[in-house]
Parts: sequence; C-alpha cells; structure tokens
Amino acid sequence: MNAFSPSSSSKAVSIVRPGGLLAILGGGQLGRMTAMAARTMGYRVRVMDPEPACPASFVVDETVVGRWNDVEAAQRLARGADAVTLEIEQIGVEALEAVARLAPLRPGVEPIRIIQDKTLQKTWLAENGFPVGPFCVVHSPSELQDAVTALGGQVFLKIGRGGYDGRGQARIGLDVPATEEAVNAAWQSIGGRPSVAEQALDLDCEISVMAARSPSGEVRTYPAARNHHENQILAWSVAPAGVPAELESRAEALAAAIVARLGIEGLLCVEIFVTRAGQLFVNELAPRPHNSYHQSERGCVTSQFEQLVRAVCNLPLGDTAIVSPAAIVNLLGDVWLHGEPNFPAALAVPGVRVHIYQKHTPRGGRKMGHLSATGATAEEALERVLEAKRCL
Repeated sequence: MNAFSPSSSSKAVSIVRPGGLLAILGGGQLGRMTAMAARTMGYRVRVMDPEPACPASFVVDETVVGRWNDVEAAQRLARGADAVTLEIEQIGVEALEAVARLAPLRPGVEPIRIIQDKTLQKTWLAENGFPVGPFCVVHSPSELQDAVTALGGQVFLKIGRGGYDGRGQARIGLDVPATEEAVNAAWQSIGGRPSVAEQALDLDCEISVMAARSPSGEVRTYPAARNHHENQILAWSVAPAGVPAELESRAEALAAAIVARLGIEGLLCVEIFVTRAGQLFVNELAPRPHNSYHQSERGCVTSQFEQLVRAVCNLPLGDTAIVSPAAIVNLLGDVWLHGEPNFPAALAVPGVRVHIYQKHTPRGGRKMGHLSATGATAEEALERVLEAKRCL
C-alpha cells in the first residue's frame, strides 16, 4: 500500500512553485539535505539554528540565528517565506505559533506539540487506538516503582521532552534486578522529569515506515526500512526491510493512518517494534526526515528530502518505490577520535558514497555523516556499507 488519494473534503491549498522561499526550523544535517533537494528544484532556502555555522548554513541563502524557543528569531525566519517546515521537533510552541501566524507551517503546531513530548505522544497513540506496548506515564520515583511492578519488572524509561539518540533513557531490570535502589538511580539518571516507562518486549526486529502527506490530503508511504541500534543510537538501516509482505502491508497502513489522524502536512516517520509473534507496536514518531531513510536518496525513485519539499509546497507527491536495495551506516564522532578516517579506502568499495555534514567538532556519539551503498540485494547493500566503514 503506497499511495492514498486526497479525500473529497480536502481543502484547496495553493502551490508553492519553484523560485519560492522555503524556511526550515533547524539547520542540522536534516535541514542541510532538505535544503539541497529544495535548491535542486529551484527554491530559495532560509534556516533558523542556534549555530551560525550549522551544517545547513553552507548550502542556504540565509541563516537566522536563534534558539528553539526564540519567538523573535522564528518570526524573522517566517517573514516573507512561502512555507515553513522543520527538521527538529523540539521547537517552542510559542515560536511555532508565531511562525504559523506569518506563513503556512507544515506539519502544523498541534502535531508537533503532541509529538515533542513522549508522555503526550504515547498517550495520544493509545487513546486513538494505535498499537503500543504496555506503558505508564510517571512523574515521581514512587510512580516509577509502581510502574516497574505493573509492567513486569523489565522496563525502558524514556524522558518526556528532549531525549534523542539514547539520551534521556534508562534500562530497569534488564541488566541488574529492579530493586528500589536501581529504580531510584534510573529516575535520577534522567533528571527526575516526567517520563514514559515502557514494558520490555520480545522483539524480532525494529523497522520504520516513512509517510508523507500533502496539504491537499494526498498520502504516500515508503517501503519499510529495517534498523539496527547500538547504545540506543541508529547504527545502520537497510531497505527493503525483508519482512513478510503481509507485515509490510500492515506497517504501511499503520503509518498512513497515523499521519492522516494527526493531520500532518509534511513527513512522519513511524518507528515500529516487531515482536517474535508478528505483532506491530509503535515505538516513536518523528515529524520530519529521519536517519533511517537516508538511503532513500540512493534507493528510491523519490528521496525523503525531495518528498518533504513536494509535500510542503503542495506539489504531487513522488513515487516511493525502491529502484535498488540500499543501506546506510552512521558515522559518529568516534570515527575521528584516532585521526582522519580513510575515506579513499571506503570509496573503493563498489556502490559506496560518503556523506559528510560539515559539523565542526567530532565528539563521541555525535552524528558527523553517513556512508550509503546500493546492491543487487538488501544484504549486499548492507555488507558493502559495513565493509566501507571497516575500511575507515
């Protein structure tokens, strides 16, 4: 299930044509790659970021410097823009509302308000009938203790706001017994802030499905990607995911239903747990381009970045079919800690490309770039990209 037609009740929305000005809240690597796609299509691009020399700054027309809750900077970003989107969901709601008063904000204020807080996001999913694993929202050590007991003693604790790439997470009862001391230590490790306690599931794999929705109501989903994490950070991703066709169909339908229910205009990546029993449970939502779909730039008719530009501009959404199996592996700052990586050796591997984000300082765990590869099969693409990383 790939394409869904606009409903008859869809409202007429104007098209932003090439030559228009797109504005992006956030100038990291996702903003950079979106801007590059937009420039290819003939658009001018402005971004807002706390760092004047952010990764996107090297490829856009203008960079507005401002923190995520800076209303005045957000207004400067939006003035004169034909449409505004984002590459990071942690934008202050007041700043989002200020943008929406000046220009079309896609995906919209309310979807971001829900998604940027995992306690709201998980509750919204459950209340709207979407499949999620057993969970409890907790606000104190005593509530966490009760939740650990109710959830069977093995729990992943995730901070409501601000956590990403493994930050703001704790494991309870998986490595050592879930004693009162261990539970309290986990609570302190995430800063003692409102969080979601999730029951550990018997997983077969983790996949993600990217969905796109235009203001006119058209929806398209990408084939699922299979993801592998190390230390709660995505290590590699490959598409196609290699899951049974029936499961693939269910996963795409799930993503399409969520993006429509949220009313998002833009992209929504739905991260999904697949259990050994074949159940699908929504893990998290991301209303923007996603690390697990960087390979769409190599393997799909339309990359996720071009698709975002199409959706934001209310153009017809692009074909999401896979034209070649493709894989990516992340390059974290750790790769640079013992000297310059051997990129010529990596590029000697057939089908491999290097993507560097132009971040200034490599740090352990910081995403500095990625390698991508294509192959005759998903397994070949993945082996090529992993071999290239070993060559570094």
